[in-house]
Amino acid sequence: MTLLLLAVAPIFIIIVYVYLKDKHEKEPKSFLFKNFLLGAIVSIIVTTLIYVLIDLVLPLNDKTSVLQQFIKAFFLVGLTEEFSKYIMVRYYAQPNKEFNEPYDGIMYAVMVSMGFAATENIMYVLDGGAQTALVRAFTAVPAHATFGIIMGYFMGKAKFSNNRIKLNLLGLFFATLFHGAYDFFLFIEFIPGVWIGAFVSLIIGIILSRKAIKKHQNNSKFKIDL
Repeated sequence: MTLLLLAVAPIFIIIVYVYLKDKHEKEPKSFLFKNFLLGAIVSIIVTTLIYVLIDLVLPLNDKTSVLQQFIKAFFLVGLTEEFSKYIMVRYYAQPNKEFNEPYDGIMYAVMVSMGFAATENIMYVLDGGAQTALVRAFTAVPAHATFGIIMGYFMGKAKFSNNRIKLNLLGLFFATLFHGAYDFFLFIEFIPGVWIGAFVSLIIGIILSRKAIKKHQNNSKFKIDL
């Protein structure tokens, strides 16, 4: 039970943080929870199925190949995982009437991402223990949050734009880009010191996420200027 709590604690800290940043028009908790469940269950299933299919066609077994690790980081892991989250937001949250301001793109994308991260984190922590929980609380979990915020920023803009397809796909692209970069530097750990790149990409992602949140806060149609 302790390991389970350690696994989910950073997830809910991030959810509360992003929820409190939704200053002007809060989303229904029940709908937020449904998006979380979609991330935790459906996105994981979709990701697993795609993993299996790709592995059958293009097995990437050479852990010392920079090229193979690049493909694995950006396409097998980054694109697959972000696509599985993207389709939940695009076809479930975005069409809903509750998605009624740009910030909602961030809110719902984070819920889906944190659902995905919760299932993933529980599996890793139950296998690796408290030390794994501590490390992931400051690395993988906030990384998933930044991927969600970046994706949600563009999907929030897309809902109220004539360039919906382009903006939605930009959200998927940049989430995949940051996810792939983060993983790539970790996957090529056989090159001394290169893992630092993962933390650099995470820090950049956090900085951009904070700016994205602030921009959508300021652009809310529910904002009351005093």
